[in-house]
Amino acid sequence: MDEIRYALVAGAGAIGSAVAAAIHKARPGAVRLLADDRRAEALARDGLSVNGERLDLKVLPASRAPAPGDEPGLVLVCVKHHQLAAAIRDLAPCVGPGTLILSLMNGIDSEKDLRAAFGEDRVLDAMILAIDAVREGNATNFTVGGTVHFGEDRNPPGAWSPRVARIAEFFDRCGVRYKVPEDMVHAMWFKLMVNVGMNPASAILRAPYSSFQQYPEARNVMLAAMGELIEISKVLGTGLTEEDIGIWDRTLAGLSPSGKSSMLQDVEAHRKTEVELFAGTVVRLGREAGVATPVNALLFDMIRTIEKGYGT
Repeated sequence: MDEIRYALVAGAGAIGSAVAAAIHKARPGAVRLLADDRRAEALARDGLSVNGERLDLKVLPASRAPAPGDEPGLVLVCVKHHQLAAAIRDLAPCVGPGTLILSLMNGIDSEKDLRAAFGEDRVLDAMILAIDAVREGNATNFTVGGTVHFGEDRNPPGAWSPRVARIAEFFDRCGVRYKVPEDMVHAMWFKLMVNVGMNPASAILRAPYSSFQQYPEARNVMLAAMGELIEISKVLGTGLTEEDIGIWDRTLAGLSPSGKSSMLQDVEAHRKTEVELFAGTVVRLGREAGVATPVNALLFDMIRTIEKGYGT
């Protein structure tokens, strides 16, 4: 397969900005941003601010498809869940014969929608973990840039698929930290466990990472939500165990104490949250697996109540 010349980032929020900045710093010109026409004008005028530095990246307006032969070799989807349908529509003219797609979105469902739109052969499972990026206006700041995890369902060491090897080569050239887990199914459920525990709890408690690093009470809320997903995973055979909580604890300890979860940032900005992806998904999976999920059901109702109270 041909070498990936550049990546197209759909969604220049906290995650998209951080990843785009890493690629740009290592290889200027190896990343472009996809945006609707209004956002494209703003990005062209104001650039992105990442850790206090202005970055002027090439912007591809959604109304202007790449020239034939200039399509991206890699698309990184970094939008919120409720923005995915629009992103798929905007990406359709940009996907060429050799384009591969990774979703760095929260949850475990976006790959299904992307595969339905673009085909099984283009989309690999992916996530980003251990990033403490905070977005305020046009500025993104972080102390830990995170690691992209991606791959096929199974990735034997030394026997990666051509798709995985092609993306890994691009990330090596562009300074993107990545990991190819042997068991990608378990990795995706691990990320879901982190989101399920951290996002609703932090948004309800208005608590940055320091609260979960220091206060047993905050940690108990997080663990109660995670525990229900672990029980579901045991029934469905996706690999989560209580040992995964210890792995997350070590990661959490390395995040900036002032960092905030994406859901806390959404609530503070009065934006739509992704609670359906987290607590909502656990409730649905629990129903299908025959596992009770009262904690996640309660967190879901609390977040939806907060959303309905915006502006009152």
